[in-house]
Amino acid sequence: MNTTLAWLPADEFTRILNAIPDRHDRSKAFADAARINTLYSIMRAGSGHLGSSFSAADTVAWLLLEEMRSPFEPDGDIYFSSKGHDAPGLYAALIALGALPEDKLHQLRRLGGLPGHPDVSLPHMHANTGSLGMGISKAKGMILADRLIGADRRVYVLTGDGELQEGQNWEALAGAVHRGMGELTVIVDHNKIQSDTWVADVSDLGDLQAKFASFGWAVLRCDGNSAQDLDASFRLREKEYAGRPAVIIADTVKGAGCTTFAATSMPEGEWRYRFHSGAPVLEDYLAARRELVASVDELLGRHGLAPLALTTTETALPAKAAGPKLPEVYGRALVERARTDKRIVALDADLILDTGLIPFSEALPDRFIECGIAEQDMVSMAGGLASRGLLPFAHSFSCFLHARPNEQMYTNASERRKVVYVGSLAGLIPAAPGHSHQAVRDISALGAIPGLVLLEPTNSAETEAAVAFCAETDTSVYLRLVSTPMSEEAESLGAQPLETGRGRVVRQGGQRVAIGSGPIVLTQLLRAANLLAAEGVDLTVVALPWLNRVDTAWLSEVAAGADELYVVENHYTHGGQADLIARALLELGADRVPSFTGIGLTDVPLCGTEAEVLDAHGLSADKLATRIRAGMRPSRDS
Repeated sequence: MNTTLAWLPADEFTRILNAIPDRHDRSKAFADAARINTLYSIMRAGSGHLGSSFSAADTVAWLLLEEMRSPFEPDGDIYFSSKGHDAPGLYAALIALGALPEDKLHQLRRLGGLPGHPDVSLPHMHANTGSLGMGISKAKGMILADRLIGADRRVYVLTGDGELQEGQNWEALAGAVHRGMGELTVIVDHNKIQSDTWVADVSDLGDLQAKFASFGWAVLRCDGNSAQDLDASFRLREKEYAGRPAVIIADTVKGAGCTTFAATSMPEGEWRYRFHSGAPVLEDYLAARRELVASVDELLGRHGLAPLALTTTETALPAKAAGPKLPEVYGRALVERARTDKRIVALDADLILDTGLIPFSEALPDRFIECGIAEQDMVSMAGGLASRGLLPFAHSFSCFLHARPNEQMYTNASERRKVVYVGSLAGLIPAAPGHSHQAVRDISALGAIPGLVLLEPTNSAETEAAVAFCAETDTSVYLRLVSTPMSEEAESLGAQPLETGRGRVVRQGGQRVAIGSGPIVLTQLLRAANLLAAEGVDLTVVALPWLNRVDTAWLSEVAAGADELYVVENHYTHGGQADLIARALLELGADRVPSFTGIGLTDVPLCGTEAEVLDAHGLSADKLATRIRAGMRPSRDS
């Protein structure tokens, strides 16, 4: 069913900018108008970070309209967001100013459109985000480069307050003072909520002003949702602190601009902010749009101008997929295991909702440790817990868990500490958040760590079995969990006892054999097999949940019955499961080895819908069927 959504065309922003003479009113009207388009694009996409975009909207408007010198010229001032979640709001502002094409407003989180997080492939996007905390360091590098080439630019960086839990922020501060970087201004979007809950309840930042000042930074503070306050702070920064780096702690409200999304509307005692990510329900969308339109119309009326003229469009909103989600299945299974295994302790890196740990935190609060946005600290803490005989399960998104604390994971291994690392949001899908959140190098990054087994379950039943394996095995484990809802095909495969390095046939066919792991790959392979079957090609599909282990005896049996062997992985082709199997086949020294093809990612993953991105990277059922069809040779039984 189609839904009527509304947005503001660029000429309405031009009218605001040209007809409102008061620059504070103009900035406020622009910010609220950009919020209308931010809300529209998130609704149309079905996902996006609304609360962060809204809290930062007034700061972004003031910087782009009043503060920056020639922001869209090659030698103009630079602004970028280190926290990255506010990308939809920044896109809306850039589109309103003609710095991005207007049609991109309708393509948030779509292939070829606007990525879910900042990406330098777009004009005027100066830096990508990753596991947070990198922005100040990047800005320092830009300033040093400008000095070397003789450019005169100021650099403005927006950070989140939760983001300041990452240690790299604090590593960056002293060097900026040492080099007298008066070109650098950091604005902290101090909305006091990280992801879904309050910063103070996760890892309180303490006295931010004193912390920055102790490094020698100039420190100012203001209401970051007030154009007047922002103006005063920037004028004071310019007048009193021109020769050194400065931070403006901008006190904001997450979801600012309308009561529907504002954190100040949360019921007393509520721990979870509901609008961090995802699209709101239609009722909330309509209420917020009415309030934002009324706000802009009031400002227009104050200056004798006509109300906003919105453009409406009928669109089908993205459907929510059904099926169980493995992090939720995992979370329940971990609680049940921990009730009888008193060694188990759960650590989280500010993703309690997405890693399935809410049941654990409620059932066993004394054994739940919220570490905040500090993966390196969490993993080293896990090593310390293990040293005293406990069994720590450390959790985050896979993209953050395997990379930032990689050295800490290796150190734990060198100490022979058993730790279970649980990475959710694994692999290419969902692709809407963009490459910063797509974990497609974790297998190669972790596969060589001694004593660490990499395991990706196929479905709910195998996830439950994986929790038992993690608790009972002598080795450390990296448990790789896909976060999208399970397909019927994957769920129907059930589970068999997990034996390290051994897989199972999930579709018996002929001598063309495809191996894969996890629900995304196996679902697409099973669908590809059905497409091929209609052409008389009988594909055998094998599930191998072990990503860095293979039992050679089992593999020799599989290879003996294969003319062609395909390994398909939700990962880069380099250093993944295909490399493991190819080496094992050669080392077997068999008289006959099947032809071998590894299929996976070869470039930075794209952003878009599940279907778009799987197809673009050659991992959809159609593309897999085409690849297998093209590589076929006469089989021994044909």
